Parts: sequence; structure tokens; C-alpha cells
Amino acid sequence: MSNLLQRQTILVVDDVPENIDILSAILREQYHVRAALSGEKALRVIYSDEPPDLVLLDIMMPGLSGLELCRRIKANPDRRKIPIIFVTAMCSVEDERIGLETGAVDYITKPVSPPVVLARVRTHLALYDQSRELERMVMQRTRELGMSRQQVICRLGRAAEYRDDETGNHILRVAHYARLIAEAHGLGPKAVRIIFSTAPMHDVGKIGIRDAVLLKPGRLDADELRDMRLHPSIGAEIIGQHDNELLETAQTIALTHHERWDGAGYPRGLKGEEIPLEGRIVAIADVFDALTSARPYKKPFSLDESLAIMAAEEGKHFDPDLMIAFRKALPEILKVREEYADDKGVLADLGLSQEWLPADE
Repeated sequence: MSNLLQRQTILVVDDVPENIDILSAILREQYHVRAALSGEKALRVIYSDEPPDLVLLDIMMPGLSGLELCRRIKANPDRRKIPIIFVTAMCSVEDERIGLETGAVDYITKPVSPPVVLARVRTHLALYDQSRELERMVMQRTRELGMSRQQVICRLGRAAEYRDDETGNHILRVAHYARLIAEAHGLGPKAVRIIFSTAPMHDVGKIGIRDAVLLKPGRLDADELRDMRLHPSIGAEIIGQHDNELLETAQTIALTHHERWDGAGYPRGLKGEEIPLEGRIVAIADVFDALTSARPYKKPFSLDESLAIMAAEEGKHFDPDLMIAFRKALPEILKVREEYADDKGVLADLGLSQEWLPADE
């Protein structure tokens, strides 16, 4: 039984049992053969948790024809790559053309020749195996590139933080707060992963702000405040424009996390839902951490004081719907605040594991 399970699986679909018997006899020594007497039964096998590696498919069947079955398989993103070989008595050139255009990889006419069947099956299984291995390698490389991009993003965010002389784990806390708010707001796993991975870049533009402004222990005057408000635009310029979704989101967050729901923010004065969702989420995470952390120019506010300040800014600075998500996520946010407290020393990274990396879906 174990040897059978290791074999590649061929699904033979034909409404005539004798035809299934003929093909099964040809194939069973080398492959695990499954059979279906109708297109409907074949679909159940193909859509199961253990789909076949290749389908030998008759065209002329009652109910769901072979052509229609092929069309349905090729329309399903999870199954369209399974190779389909038509095995049929329809032998005209036009029949072959239609079969191949429907999505089949090959066309065998009845009565079948055992050497031809074995050769065609072997060839297309080998091509399918190569395709799957190439896909696996591409996915692995994509994951590696995603990890590399995320690490660069985190390190650039860390560089900006050292430059700013802010709290040591600020960017890590903001990333986790943003993740938790996004989850509580109902965003899907991919969107949550991307926000989590790119939030550390929110203040990268502070690299371009002069020390006299960035490190000033007191309040900024009007000119200094104008200079400080350049950092979102500088950050967006540093990151640049990319087709990559990860870097594109990082740029969006850097540019928009100081916009306000009421339109009084900067640098573009966006209002309400004109502000990208990622920027609105990071704005809440960033301000909460700023309020509850020490800065060169202030002591940390207490938790109650910080929450009161944020509640007063609901509908002004912050998206009211996202503030609902913030309060929902608050118990977990407070756990992160404790885990990444500055008195524990500067932590190295986000504590990333593979499942948090952005992935194509």
C-alpha cells in the first residue's frame, strides 16, 4: 500500500467501464489509477484534498461532457495546472483543435495503443513535475526576497530612530500596534502582514532633518516645525516608487501617517478616507506610543491620560472606526507595550516568523 501511495495518480474518466478497464490495465503497473464514470464524479476527485497528477478524459459523456469538464478545471486557479489528455474516438483534425484549445495538453484517439498512452502520460507527468518544482523554487525565492526587503525596511526604520534619539523600541511597538489594530478592524491576513512589515518605515524621513531641529529638547518654533513636517515627504522620497506591494505600502505609510481625519494634518492636508487606510492605522499606533513613551522634551503620560487624549481626538485626528478597532485591540497592545518596553534594552527585530512575511495570494 505504501508503494501505491508514493506513485503518481492518474484519473481515468469515461462513461464506458470497458474503456476504463483498458486504460487501467495499461497504467496500473506504474501508476496509481483512479476512475470516474461521469464528469460530475471526476470533479469531486479533482477538487478533493488529494487531486490527481494527470487526467485521461473522454469527450463524449452524458451529462457533463469532457470538454465542459476540461473548461471547469482550467477555470479553477487551484486545479488548472493539472495536465489533461483527451482519450476519445473523435479523431478529426477539428476535434483535436477544439480539444487542445479547451486546455488539454494532448489528444489520443481510440482504440488506444498502450506504448503511446504510456509515452504520452510519462512525458506530461515529467513536464508537470518540472513545472511544480520550478514554481516551488520561485515561491521560495519570493519568500527569501520578502524576508530581505522586510529586513531592509526594519533596519532603515532603526536608522531613523537612532538619528531621532527616540525610544529604543518605538518602531517595533508601532509595527505590532498597527498589526493588532488592522486585525481588529477586520483586515485579511495578507493586508495585516504587509502593514506589520512596513510600519517600521513610518519615520524614515527623519534621516533628512537637521540635528538642531530633530534633537531639540524643547518645543519647536514655527520655522523648526515647518522643517520637521518635511519628514513624511523626505521618507517617501527615500523609499521611492516601486511596483512591489511591500515597498509601495512603506512609502504610503511614510507619506501619510501624519495626516489627520479632519484634514488638518500634513504634508498634503488629506481628509477622511482620502488618507490611505495604512496611514490612518499607523497614525493611531504612532501617537499612542508617543504619548505613553518618554521623549527628550516630555515625560510619558499615564495610560489613562493617553487614552483620554486619544478619545478627545476621535473624529479629529483619528478615524472613528479605527478607534473602535484600537480599543478592541487594546488588551493585546498593552501586552506588546510591556514586552517591548524600553527598559528591557533595544530589541533586535520584530520577532518575525515566516507566517508574517508578505506573500502573493
